[in-house]
Amino acid sequence: MYAIVEIAGHQFKVEKDQKVFVNRLQAEEGKKVAFDNVLLVADGDKVTVGAPAINGAQVGAKVVKHLKGDKVIVFKKKRRKGYRVKNGHRQALTEIVIESIATSGAKKAAPAKKEAPKAEAKPAAKKATGKADDLKKIEGIGPKIASTLVEAGIATFADLAASTPEKISEIIADVRGNHVTDTWPEQAKLAAEGKWDELKKWQDELDGGKA
Repeated sequence: MYAIVEIAGHQFKVEKDQKVFVNRLQAEEGKKVAFDNVLLVADGDKVTVGAPAINGAQVGAKVVKHLKGDKVIVFKKKRRKGYRVKNGHRQALTEIVIESIATSGAKKAAPAKKEAPKAEAKPAAKKATGKADDLKKIEGIGPKIASTLVEAGIATFADLAASTPEKISEIIADVRGNHVTDTWPEQAKLAAEGKWDELKKWQDELDGGKA
């Protein structure tokens, strides 16, 4: 029996007791996690295909450890500007082991935990004062994340600098993709202080917000 499931923005073919390396998850080591976006389940000759996901299907797993992948060399060059930067990047990964594959009757994997921060943050958006900053100037933040942060009351660089990577991750939990927020408050602090040259130099060394 195997399943095709989406985990942290990527699709995997998994079987029970299989170890899988996925983009970094927020769960702690030893914790159990569940993934509801199951696209296909095959049990012998019986194959169930979702549209796009199978209602009630779920893949359960346990977080084994957090680690980093092999080093990848990132080389950046700007023509006719004499700009050359060579950096190494190691992708943040999480090793999980598949414990179960349920084809139906599974409960959704704790959606309330993702929605709770938004419910609490909505009043804060009304309290936000002053002109909003362009949060997309922070490396790793795109239009969807920027609008999600503004809805949660984080509309300026100062607001973002005062937050924490953990809180930001909770707010953008429903935004598809693997987002590493570790450097965002520090970037926002430089932006709020107007240190654009220093911020630009640092951002040239980042990859999607990851150091």
